[in-house]
Amino acid sequence: MAALARTRRISASCLGVNHLVITGGGGGLGRAIIEVFAAPSWQIAAPARAELDVTDPVAIRRYFESRPVDLLVFAAGIIRDTPLACLDDSAWDEVFAVNYQAAAACAAAVLPGMIGRSCGHLIFISSHSALHPPVGQLPYAAAKAALLGLTVSLARIHGLHGIRVNAILPGFLETPMTESVSQKRKAEILEQHALGRFNTPDAVAKFIRHLHEDLPHTSGQIFKLDSRTL
Repeated sequence: MAALARTRRISASCLGVNHLVITGGGGGLGRAIIEVFAAPSWQIAAPARAELDVTDPVAIRRYFESRPVDLLVFAAGIIRDTPLACLDDSAWDEVFAVNYQAAAACAAAVLPGMIGRSCGHLIFISSHSALHPPVGQLPYAAAKAALLGLTVSLARIHGLHGIRVNAILPGFLETPMTESVSQKRKAEILEQHALGRFNTPDAVAKFIRHLHEDLPHTSGQIFKLDSRTL
């Protein structure tokens, strides 16, 4: 009964609080999230790198230190695909810094405020590559896999604080980030999809809003959103 009463207090404290921050907001998925959440009831921040360098832990702390955040969507990411034999330390460090370390640092920066309000939601954008890494994508796949561990760990630790943590594998999206992928490789990926079509940024953004607003009891989950069967 005490746990149920506490859950009701947490739910009530979240009503009407709508501060959203999207890292990587200038990308194709980030822009779609902005459009889907655009409403007077939402205050949205999608900082560009000049405003928030996610590779700089000090900049992250300063950006979030006086900013209320009720929903953080970590969508920042880079790819530096290189065969392992040709992979140098700088490429590995850059990919891991943006795709994983920055996500962990942003979570650490917003969690104290969320704990204080007994309310908050973290959503990490991971990748199909985290589970099925293709050849030549080791740093990216490793970083995105680390996000899945971070998701489950933070969900278990902070569930008692009323904080939700989830991860999304959106599937291959045709965005500026994937423009360099060859048509041959896109065709190969498409063949792995049961529906014969790619997911879209708009569909992913709508799912994020559904997850946040309509599934208040869901946390520690990893959602695979495309139809890839391999």
